[in-house]
Amino acid sequence: MSGSARTKTIALIGNPNTGKSSVFNALCAMNARIGNFPGVTVEKKLGRYQFAEEEVSVIDLPGTYSLSARSADEQVAVDVLLGRRADVPPLSGVVVIVDATNIQRNLYLFSQVRELGLPMILVLNMWDRAEAEGIELNVDELQKRLNLPIVTTSAHRRQGMDQLREAIRRLDDVPKTTFTEIFPSVFSEECSKLAELCKREWNQDIPWPQIRRGVLDVGGSWEQSQEQQFGNRFRDQLAAVRLRLSEAQCRVPAIETRVRYGWIREVLDGVLRQRPERTFTLSDRFDRFLTHRFFGVVFFIFVMLLVFQAIYSWYEPITGLIEGGIAWLTSLVEGAMAPGAMQSLLVDGVIGGVGAVLVFLPQIMLLFFFIAIMEDCGYMARAAFLMDKIMTRFGLSGKSFLPLMSSFACAVPGIMATRVIDQRRDRMITILIAPLMSCSARLPVYVLLVSAFVPKKVWLFGLIGTQSLVLLLMHCVGVVIAIPVALLLKKWFFPGEAAPFVMELPSFKWPSAWVIIFRVWERVKAFLQNAGTLILLTTIVIWGAGYFPGDHTALNALTMQLDELEARSVDSNSEDSVSNEELEGSNAIEPADALLARINHEKSRLIEESYLGRAGKFLEPAVRPLGWDWRIGIGAIASFPAREVIVATLGTIYSLGGDVTDTEEGSTALQTALKSATWPDGRQVYNLPVAFSIMVFFALCAQCGATLVIIKRETNSWRWPIFTFIYMTGLAYLGAFLTYQLGSLFVS
Repeated sequence: MSGSARTKTIALIGNPNTGKSSVFNALCAMNARIGNFPGVTVEKKLGRYQFAEEEVSVIDLPGTYSLSARSADEQVAVDVLLGRRADVPPLSGVVVIVDATNIQRNLYLFSQVRELGLPMILVLNMWDRAEAEGIELNVDELQKRLNLPIVTTSAHRRQGMDQLREAIRRLDDVPKTTFTEIFPSVFSEECSKLAELCKREWNQDIPWPQIRRGVLDVGGSWEQSQEQQFGNRFRDQLAAVRLRLSEAQCRVPAIETRVRYGWIREVLDGVLRQRPERTFTLSDRFDRFLTHRFFGVVFFIFVMLLVFQAIYSWYEPITGLIEGGIAWLTSLVEGAMAPGAMQSLLVDGVIGGVGAVLVFLPQIMLLFFFIAIMEDCGYMARAAFLMDKIMTRFGLSGKSFLPLMSSFACAVPGIMATRVIDQRRDRMITILIAPLMSCSARLPVYVLLVSAFVPKKVWLFGLIGTQSLVLLLMHCVGVVIAIPVALLLKKWFFPGEAAPFVMELPSFKWPSAWVIIFRVWERVKAFLQNAGTLILLTTIVIWGAGYFPGDHTALNALTMQLDELEARSVDSNSEDSVSNEELEGSNAIEPADALLARINHEKSRLIEESYLGRAGKFLEPAVRPLGWDWRIGIGAIASFPAREVIVATLGTIYSLGGDVTDTEEGSTALQTALKSATWPDGRQVYNLPVAFSIMVFFALCAQCGATLVIIKRETNSWRWPIFTFIYMTGLAYLGAFLTYQLGSLFVS
């Protein structure tokens, strides 16, 4: 970028159904990063792009329907627009995104933003859908009436982006929106009096837009902060202002809705033409089916079942490549290094541990892929509407569905998404049951055990299989348990009625490939970062505990003998080598099978005598009622920071113990090791009841440090994460105990 290049900071704002995220992704492509606004848990999406020697920084504000802030997300959006956040530079302008198929309702937010006096661009997104629905809009006339640039886009098809970039480039030529009063004069007079009072009594020079919002937003964040700072006198003065407005037929807050929609009707008069009669569209027919109290639920279950069946059917080619890469890397390290501690660290600790988790990356990608499709096409909102009737019976509203559904990908953003829930009781209950939803970190555990121990049978021409059905049922365990937990929380801790659920259903649309790719990449990148830090650290610690303090001299000598024998075997196949008869007649080295048996026996002895083995033997009496041996117990304990660590831990333990051998057809090396693991008396450790016991434990246990930390940040207290950890761990142990004991009655 040249030294004369200029930088603009632009904010995107719009409600969640306008395709705002699609506009952001289309503008910034992959040059975006996600974090949190400092001091709060609200997601901060920043992007950059270069256009005509100008760098533009784009802030994608949280989706909101109004500037009447009722949640942390909405408050951050208001603070950024009013310039009250020190971490955000002054805005060069605001781009307001509206849904062109629902322009009347979407202009409500626009009418609020225009009163802030910032340079603005109005984007009519989903323009292709508006044209398909027969909506006619005179854009030029509307542009004249609003006195600002208007751009039509179809962001999911990346249409209109160059025009939007050009409009942003010319934003300096756009005058700040002139304030045009649309409220009755008595409202402006009362706001002026309140501003003068704040200046006189408390020496506060409050901007005019903030005064107006303070009067209109009854019980809003500004009113609460002022009351905390200045006490009852401010509260009484504000109440007096609203009382006088009510007496003047200007009742707050109802006046805002009436005035703004009246202004919108005037602006659109003669500009907007729609079909005179409401027609029953194909989308309406879909909605009648998808939101039906019976057929809608059946369809939702069927969709989830197909998702998990696809996860099982599509992952194998990619998994094969990953397994091949891991095997190649293992052989490379073993060939380059002599047997010893460093080789064991790299092969058994790093490659065996992290590699055991990376094998399941394709399934995780597929899960994120399908969730992104359902979100972007509009089906997830229908599911939330459908589930509201069910969730109300358990003290929650449909607003809790989307955070809970997000928790199936990861509980952290799911818990953060509860900020959109207005009532504290609904929000708290949702936060405390969100970790029960089976997140993607549990998926490797399920896939490992289901693939190894659940028989593979299919029905309906291969559309439904036993393994995918079990995978779906395991994801339902947390949902089923969450129901009585929510009822008990409502009765004992958060009594009251659930808030009514009001939600605007977005129009159905084809999912945007860019949006889906971006969302999948975001989540996969987060998973890989986790695998590269916490999982790697844990596997190294587990390796060290399983390697020391034993003497590995004899094991290293045996390994070198096996390597020499394999080298001679390779040489025997070449033209210049000794004959096979000479090789077989050599007494210098034992046969390969005998050597391999001695190596595995030595590895098993060393790991049982290690610090890890000693800890496992100490822990074993507590986990034997669950059907577990000491190795499973150690894996569970090591997984409390992050539940996906158990796969890496078991991979490390069984590598150290010599139980990971060549893979069987259709199985990974770790699955083979689990199938061959035995108790001292020769009985198999793993069977179907044990596999289900482990899966139920991991479905219910609070094994995620990040989730507990985010609960503390969202509730501002350590009381609730400690409560969550205790109740979920107790449920997990009880559930695993009952699963194994009852399962053992039917499966020997």
